[in-house]
Amino acid sequence: MKVYAHRGYSGMYPENTMLAFKKAAETGCDGIELDVQLTKDQVVVIIHDENIDRTTDGAGMVRDYTYEELKKFNAGVLFPDITDFQPIPTFEEYCAWVADTGLETNIEIKTGIYYYEDIEKKTVDLIRKYGLEKKVMFSSFNHMSLVRAKELLPEAECGALLGETGIGNPGYYCRAQGFECYHPGYQSVTKEIVDQCGKYGVKINVWTINGLHELERLCEWGCDGVITNYPEVCRVWAAYKDKKKQST
Repeated sequence: MKVYAHRGYSGMYPENTMLAFKKAAETGCDGIELDVQLTKDQVVVIIHDENIDRTTDGAGMVRDYTYEELKKFNAGVLFPDITDFQPIPTFEEYCAWVADTGLETNIEIKTGIYYYEDIEKKTVDLIRKYGLEKKVMFSSFNHMSLVRAKELLPEAECGALLGETGIGNPGYYCRAQGFECYHPGYQSVTKEIVDQCGKYGVKINVWTINGLHELERLCEWGCDGVITNYPEVCRVWAAYKDKKKQST
């Protein structure tokens, strides 16, 4: 299974910051999962919530701030023992950094609550600018955003995000919509779901996996990837499992 760092190394560092992304890279994980939204002046930024209240020392909606205003807020406020200040990063800043690594990037397009105009195109333009076409995938709870992303960047994989209840017959659904992947919450996953996705050639990457019990189960079922807040733990566990297989 591949290991994707959920919002970077978010279990130990402030989520969706360059610090969390760089620390995730140090763990040897396969990729990073992050979230993109648009500012008032149409800058693609990396932040999970539609507002900045939970993860910064500010308040209000992302879309109501210009980036010059937004970058003044501290996205490291929840980790005062780790860092003094971390700005909300732009997606371009991330692209410039990740282009020199071997990491894949799972980009969640945050259009499930508010639909940002042209966010898919603005995101794809930056991907092309930094030559990341073969190192990204898209995911979203708004599956129309995935359709649009696929139109703009056909070579990129798309993963249908579903909540804790999932969806029935997900393998067929994803194949019918042209999505290569299914991204469910762990609570909705069963071996039958994994097998059903495999039947239709659909990869399954599960979120958010932070416990060894869940890792063991998903590995046994044949899942393709896990999205985790603790990529170092998952990577060490995966290396142990690989070594164990080689010795038997």
